[in-house]
Amino acid sequence: MQTNKSFADRIDWSLAFILFLFFVVSLIAISSAQTTGQYGANFVPKQAIFYIVATCMIGVLMYFDPDQYKKAAYYLYGFGILLLVLLMLAPEGQGQIGQPVNGAKAWFHTPVFNLQPAEFMKTFYILSLAKMASSHHEKNPVKTLKTDFYLVGKIAVLLLIPLVFIMQQPDLGTALVFIAITLALVIVSGISWRIILPSFGGVAAIGGLLLWMTLNMQQFLTDKLGLQPYAFARIYTWLDPYSYADNEAYNLIAAMNAIGSGEVFGKGYQGRQVYVPENHTDFIFTVISEDFGFIGSSTVIILFFMLIYHLTKITLQLKDTFSTYVCAGIIAMITFHVFQNIGMTIQLLPITGIPLPLISYGGSSLIGNMLALGIVFSMKFHHKNYMFGNHKEDE
Repeated sequence: MQTNKSFADRIDWSLAFILFLFFVVSLIAISSAQTTGQYGANFVPKQAIFYIVATCMIGVLMYFDPDQYKKAAYYLYGFGILLLVLLMLAPEGQGQIGQPVNGAKAWFHTPVFNLQPAEFMKTFYILSLAKMASSHHEKNPVKTLKTDFYLVGKIAVLLLIPLVFIMQQPDLGTALVFIAITLALVIVSGISWRIILPSFGGVAAIGGLLLWMTLNMQQFLTDKLGLQPYAFARIYTWLDPYSYADNEAYNLIAAMNAIGSGEVFGKGYQGRQVYVPENHTDFIFTVISEDFGFIGSSTVIILFFMLIYHLTKITLQLKDTFSTYVCAGIIAMITFHVFQNIGMTIQLLPITGIPLPLISYGGSSLIGNMLALGIVFSMKFHHKNYMFGNHKEDE
C-alpha cells in the first residue's frame, strides 16, 4: 500500500538545510579571501547569485521524475560531448571565446559569463553510466563473466570519449573525477569481483609504474606519451616541495603555512597574514583553516560528512537501480572532489585544479554540483513509500 505525502513533505528539507549551511560558509570564506586584493573584485554577490540561480534550477529539476532522466540520459551525454568538441575548436587568442587560463583551455569566455562544460558533463556522464548499467542488467538478468565483461567494455567506451577531450585541454584533475565516478559505478553495479580486483590491481600497477617513470624516465614520457612539463612539476613539488619553493611549489608551501598558522582556533575572520594565490577558488580551504583554525576546518569537513551521509541514506531508500546508480555516482563525484581538494592543500595529494564543492567561488563548479544534487532532490521527491515491505520495480 502506497502512503500519500503532501507536496511539502516530499521535499528533502534536511538536504536543503545542509546546502544552506554550505551557502553561508561559502560567502564567509570568499568574503575573507578577498582581503588579499588579488583580483580587485567582489566575488561575494556573484557567488550569492550563482546560489540563487542554482536553487531555482533545483526547483525545475524536481519537476522531472527518474524515468524522464533515464530517457534523456544519452541525449544529455551527447550534448555534453558537443560542448567539449566546440570548446576544442574555439579560437584560442587573447580575448577569444576559447582563451586558455593557466595553460588549460577549459572555459567558454563570453562578455556575460564563463562556462566550463566539463563541470556539467560530469552529471551527464553519471546519468548515462547509470542508464547503461541498469539497462544492461534488465536485459541480462542472469549474470555471467561474459555479461560482466561486456558491461565493462561499454563503460570503458562511455568513459573514453569525454576523457580524450578533457585531457586535450589539458585538465588532469577533472579527468581523475571521471575515473573516480566510473570506479564507484563499477563497484555498485554488481560486476564480479573476479573482474574488479584484477582491474583495480592493474590500474594501481600502471599508476605506480607511471610515477616511477615520471621520476626516472621524463624524456621517454615526453617523447612517447606527450606528457607536458607541468605534469612532472606537480609530482616533483608534491614529493619535495621545499626544493622548488621559489617557483612551482610556492602555492603548496603557502597553503600549508596558512593552514598551520591557524592552529586550533584560528586568527579570526579576515585575520589572515599568509598570501595564497587562488585562495577564493581552489585554495579556499586555506582561508577557512587560517581564519578559524582546526575547529573551523574540522567543522567544514564534518559538514561534508553530513552531506555524504545524507546522500547515502537517500541512495539506500531508493528502489530502482537507475536512481541508485545515479546517487552513487554523485556521492563518488563529491567525495573525490573534497578528498582531492583538501588533500592537495596539505601535501597528501598532488595539486590539481579541483575546487572545493559548494564552497569555492565559481559559477560552473557550483551550478554543476547543484545540477547533480537537484537530480537527487527529484529522485527523493518522486520516491514512493510503501507501508508493507518493498515493491517490485515493474509494479
